[in-house]
Amino acid sequence: MHFRTLELFCTIAEQRSFSKAAAIHHLTQSAASQAIQHLEESVGVQLIDRSKRPLVLTPAGKTYLSGLRGILRSYERLQREVRSTSEQLSGQITVGSIVSVGLSYMPEASEAFARLHPEVEIRTEFGSNDRVFEMTTEGEVDFGLVSFPRSTKQLQYVLWQQEPMRIVCSAEHSLASQHEVTLSQLRRLDMIGFDRQLQLRQEIDQCLARAGIEVNVRMEFDNADSMIRAIQANRGIGIVPEAAVRRETANGSLRVVACRELRMTRPLGIIFRRSGRLSRAASEFGSLLLGRPLESGNRGKSGSGKLSVASGTIDTGTAKSVVA
Repeated sequence: MHFRTLELFCTIAEQRSFSKAAAIHHLTQSAASQAIQHLEESVGVQLIDRSKRPLVLTPAGKTYLSGLRGILRSYERLQREVRSTSEQLSGQITVGSIVSVGLSYMPEASEAFARLHPEVEIRTEFGSNDRVFEMTTEGEVDFGLVSFPRSTKQLQYVLWQQEPMRIVCSAEHSLASQHEVTLSQLRRLDMIGFDRQLQLRQEIDQCLARAGIEVNVRMEFDNADSMIRAIQANRGIGIVPEAAVRRETANGSLRVVACRELRMTRPLGIIFRRSGRLSRAASEFGSLLLGRPLESGNRGKSGSGKLSVASGTIDTGTAKSVVA
């Protein structure tokens, strides 16, 4: 079956309309209807329930659409890979990333890659950790950047780096004038925390609990960027990834308060699909991020995806990433 017909079916499923899908594909409604009828005859089942408005897929149609999307994405990746086999890399790379990692590392990495390969376009799709796992599994992105990476039936990972966690406060906070604090000085202070459903929040809570420290978590967020805004407004202190506050500490709106007792790092990883392979451009960009060749043999074999506390930091190798 011609790929254009398969793409047309996907568009009809998304638009729930033959006329809208036909217009997108520059076809008449009659031609679109006939193409789908031939498709249904080919597979031997009805895919679209035409008796309802707007149109809906039959159970068989839903199953067909789910599998078809993966096939079309693989075909698109194959086309990009073939186009990029020339000496000059070209095409598009789509990277899924959690917000804090994408904002902290992707701009610098993208600029460095653009100087080497100006014909390659890099896009970043942001989402929660679970959403990035989902996007990578479904083939919506070439690879994903996540915290607490793990392997699944569909995915493998390479440990990228261990990101230091720091105590931060606004320039107006009482801790801002102190060069160093102990964990006991955090007792009963107002704190801005990560959402308690996130693994990072749970690890931070356990660290404070082991030290016998209770804090007053006033606000909770599912991303570091929102936390930073609240900390800047002096609503409380926070424990956040060091890289996430580089801009704010540079302009003086936030202060990093040293604490020798707090030796925590957040593991960051690059996740890939087990099936298929990365395009040449995506592999080159991943290698630039990682600081060493991104080879399939390295996937999922770089250590634990647990938060490192004290001396438990994981060695990610001697090569240095362009952003690490």
